[in-house]
Amino acid sequence: MPQLKAKSLEMRTPSATKTAVLVIGGAEDKVHGREILRTFFGRAGASNGYITIIPSASREPAIIGGRYTRIFEEMGAKKVEILDIRERDQCESANTKASLEACSGVFLTGGDQLRLCGVLADTPAMEIIRQRVRAGQLTLAGTSAGAAVMGHHMIAGGGSGETPKRSLVDMATGLGFIPEVIVDQHFHNRNRMGRLISAIAAHPDRLGIGIDEDTCAMFERDGWLQAMGKGSVTIVDPTEVTHTNEPHVGASEPLTVHNLRLHILSHGDRFHLYQRTVLPAVHRISS
Repeated sequence: MPQLKAKSLEMRTPSATKTAVLVIGGAEDKVHGREILRTFFGRAGASNGYITIIPSASREPAIIGGRYTRIFEEMGAKKVEILDIRERDQCESANTKASLEACSGVFLTGGDQLRLCGVLADTPAMEIIRQRVRAGQLTLAGTSAGAAVMGHHMIAGGGSGETPKRSLVDMATGLGFIPEVIVDQHFHNRNRMGRLISAIAAHPDRLGIGIDEDTCAMFERDGWLQAMGKGSVTIVDPTEVTHTNEPHVGASEPLTVHNLRLHILSHGDRFHLYQRTVLPAVHRISS
């Protein structure tokens, strides 16, 4: 029966859409196979691509922007441009708007997610990106801090390796490209399961997505996300939670969460954001 169900899901899985949103856990391979970056490059138009890099999260935007510029130029992109946006008023400039209206891919680099949101949130530049992603006209990628901002609720900071509790995680408002999720990056590498569970206990209407380094959760427009890369994508699903003490305990007291569902996805596995169903890679390949 599980195999029949998987085959049925496989038959209903549409072919990949042209554009996607790539949520990268940080420290992606920039030297060898560059699988994740090559996937973004391909989805953003390949040799016809016009890629805009936004390094606003970084303390050294010119350096990190230059690094990605060289990578995408080496891959053969038609045009690569850095939007070195450091102040909110730059989001209203004619140059910024023109770049974001014409490009085929936007790449948000790592750094500080609060800095990135402080510059981009509720600006004309942000609205252009949001509308074009929604319309399927633009491939968007974010790594590390650029991944953290993808949800409406954002993990801004916190601890690691501890029992889930409210004080373990600091929340803020993200950019909301995929509002249904709360993303945590460098996930198993920095032992962040406790803080993602803490975030989901506070926001049980969202889905937790923990992404390891050199790993990506690629969201297709049809609702499927696909894991790719060397690590795993962890799904923390509170849909069937029967009880949590989160509203009633102190910030430093341990949290109770009953009937929480957990999925660990490796390369090629898929999860449907709305159906909450899993499709293993092996069943897609076997046919």
